[in-house]
Amino acid sequence: MCRLLYVNSKNKFPCAEYLKKFAEISKNSKEFQGHGWGCVYFQNGKWKYYKNIKPIWEDDLLQFGDSNRLIAHARSAFKDEGIVVENNMPFYDDKYIFIFNGELKGVKIKEEGKIGAEKIFNYIKRFDKGNIKAALSKGTEIIKNKSNYIRAMNIIMTDERSAYVYSHFNKDEDYFTMKLKKNDNMLIVCSEELSNENDWTPIQNNSLTEIPCF
Repeated sequence: MCRLLYVNSKNKFPCAEYLKKFAEISKNSKEFQGHGWGCVYFQNGKWKYYKNIKPIWEDDLLQFGDSNRLIAHARSAFKDEGIVVENNMPFYDDKYIFIFNGELKGVKIKEEGKIGAEKIFNYIKRFDKGNIKAALSKGTEIIKNKSNYIRAMNIIMTDERSAYVYSHFNKDEDYFTMKLKKNDNMLIVCSEELSNENDWTPIQNNSLTEIPCF
């Protein structure tokens, strides 16, 4: 399954510093994360978007410059299918950015999208009445109730004000528990700890957390 990264800082940071660490954990993951990758980063007053079908550890990570907000995703395609760059995350529109990690079976919802993650993104937005956190809560609850089995459904979704971290899994706790690190100037959410420092906090299973931007 995929790997997720979100970084937000009061001050600009080199994207490459965190993408290189993210590439390392993706490369060394127990599940293959080399079916392409993508990132979205805030620079010069606007969002910039990038996707590549290469594994993240084979790409040039120095090309992105500095930012104070970064969202990245390394893909592990379900059953090694649909490996085209259009299926890489992040998915986004003019309001939201979305990354997903998980596996669902027997999902009984109808929604547009080329792959399951894109369908989940679009389904959640159905319930957006001006509060995307409430939409995320409602959409994921319905998906849980209309699925035969969910191995995991981890989501990071952002708007211009906040990030919303949703975590739900039924097995492989060590693998699917996302980690949080924060101080007065920076916050990082990642599928795994990016460093050996002991100030990482596990994100609780079956939780939805709003993280306001600096």
